[in-house]
Amino acid sequence: MHTVVIGAGVVGVTTAWALQKRGHQVTVVERLPDAALETSRGNAGQRSYGVVYPWASAAMVGKALPMLIKPDGALKMGMPPSFSALRFMFETLRFAYAPGLYGLNRRAMLRLAMHSRETFLALENELSLAFDGEHDGLLQLASTAQAMADYRATYDLLQEMGVPCRLLSVDQVREAEPGMTGAGPLHGAISYDTDGTGDCQLFTQALARACEARGVAFRFDTELVRFLADGHQVQGVELRSGQGDNAQLSADAFVLCGGCASPALLSGLGLRLPIYPVKGYSLTAPLLDPQLAPVSTVHDDNFKVVATRLGNRLRATGFVELDDFNRDIPERRLETIRKSVASRFPGAADLSNATSWTGFRPMTPDGPPIIGRGPRQNLYLNTGHGTFGWTLSTGSARLIAQVMDGEVPAMNLDAFRPGRYAE
Repeated sequence: MHTVVIGAGVVGVTTAWALQKRGHQVTVVERLPDAALETSRGNAGQRSYGVVYPWASAAMVGKALPMLIKPDGALKMGMPPSFSALRFMFETLRFAYAPGLYGLNRRAMLRLAMHSRETFLALENELSLAFDGEHDGLLQLASTAQAMADYRATYDLLQEMGVPCRLLSVDQVREAEPGMTGAGPLHGAISYDTDGTGDCQLFTQALARACEARGVAFRFDTELVRFLADGHQVQGVELRSGQGDNAQLSADAFVLCGGCASPALLSGLGLRLPIYPVKGYSLTAPLLDPQLAPVSTVHDDNFKVVATRLGNRLRATGFVELDDFNRDIPERRLETIRKSVASRFPGAADLSNATSWTGFRPMTPDGPPIIGRGPRQNLYLNTGHGTFGWTLSTGSARLIAQVMDGEVPAMNLDAFRPGRYAE
């Protein structure tokens, strides 16, 4: 079966890999000149299987306004807010206060994350990909006693679901991260010992080359203009090359992995995807002293900044900003990230020579990604993974491949069904 995958971010490329493993003839269409040049390019570098959670949370609503007002607050919004940003926030509120929904969605996302961990390990065992990948775990720091109390509740849930984790005292945190010599407040941490790290862009590009070696065709610099469909199925896609030439490509099946572009690409086929581009920022800097750098990934809850060691580099990532597709990088955002690193790992990296990045996470208003059959019989969706795209990529790729081949998927997909926003 010939399958066209739209999008060559980490979700699209892992989907292509899963499909070719099952015998599909796969063509990947990507508007940019290589894989992983958009959201997958500068993310936090963490495969945080134990940390996934829904975006829509009633507990977070009460914290939102202080974060908006505080100069270093993690949540920001363009002013005046756009209609699309306000609509997304109102939809988020609706899901946040739906009785019992947060708990159901969190459990579903954790199950998907653990499934993704299994598939990721299997892929790493099969391929030798160079992407600064490690499996040294993740620490979520507690800057207050209340944060530590919240982690105890999280620990109980994770134990119930079989997710490996530990609660650490201050001394145990210092032992796990000896380079964390900064004066930032600390009351302990929760440790996710099996979580992984790595450079998502390097991983995705290396996997794309492995896909090509297995016969997957990549059409870079090629934009999807529209799906060519009737009321029942998609016959093909109209494409435009970087030179402006239009062409049509027919196939048996199509998978949309377009991230934030997915709503526009699907327009006209009768299914609205309420995916919003939640903006984030990162700095990637060379290490000055490896002994002072993170061993793995450390989430500073004081600034809501994640610092990850990537070989001889440090990547620090932060902010959740609702400002549509504004690609500006305000210096004050980067300064907050620098403050966080200095408060935990002073002297670890040369932040004055850091590479800055901004990108857009494809967030759904409730939180779970969209995985399943789309509005036509042979059109499938694997998109909307929010801040957990790399973490959930290999698992969701395997699941959508199972759905496409008519198999019962390895886990229940009710929480991820594409039509849930029309209900």
